[in-house]
Amino acid sequence: MRNVVKKSLGLLLLAVLITVVIVGVVQSNLSKTEQINDFRLGTEVDFLPTEEGLGIGQVAPDFELTTIDGEVIRLSDYRGKKVFLNFWTSWCPPCRAEMPIMQNYHENDAEANNMEIIAVNLTSKDNGMRAIKEFVEEFGLTMTMPLDTEGTVEKTYQSIAIPTSYTIDTEGRVQKKIVGPLNKELIQEQMDKLD
Repeated sequence: MRNVVKKSLGLLLLAVLITVVIVGVVQSNLSKTEQINDFRLGTEVDFLPTEEGLGIGQVAPDFELTTIDGEVIRLSDYRGKKVFLNFWTSWCPPCRAEMPIMQNYHENDAEANNMEIIAVNLTSKDNGMRAIKEFVEEFGLTMTMPLDTEGTVEKTYQSIAIPTSYTIDTEGRVQKKIVGPLNKELIQEQMDKLD
C-alpha cells in the first residue's frame, strides 16, 4: 500500500511539473507575441534612387537565394501572388516580436489571400547559422526563409534598418516599403491594397 501511495504521489508531482512547464511555455509565447505592442509599428518610407529601379510601381529587382531548408528560390517565381518581402535578423527585438505574427498569418491567412511571405534573413549581419536555426526552431517558422549570405539583396532593397518589409503586387511591382515591425492588422491592410 505504501508503494502505491509513493507511486501516486510521484505521478502527481510529475503531472504538476509538466503542467507548470506547459503553462510557462504558453505564457512565454504569448508575451513574445504581445511584445509588438512595445515597439512603434512600421512606418511607410520613401525609396532612395537606385540603379536597380527599386521604386513604387517598378518591378521588384529579382534575386536568387537559398532557403534555410536548402531550396533555391527566385523572387520572380512568385509572380501572380501578392508578396510580403521581409528582412530580419535573429538578434533584432522588433523582428522577434513580429515573426510569430507573420508565421500565424502565413499559416492561417496567406493562402486565402493569394499571398506569399518571404522572410529574408540578413545572414551576413546575423550571429551565425546556429543562432538562425535556433530562432527558426524557437518560433516554429515554416514560411519561405531565404538566406542573404553575401548581403547583396539587403543592399539592393535598402534594408538599412530592420525589420524592413516590402509589399509586391501580383505583377511583381513594388507598392510599399515599411520600416519597423507590423502587426496582423497592418499586414492584412497592406495585402488588401494589392492587386
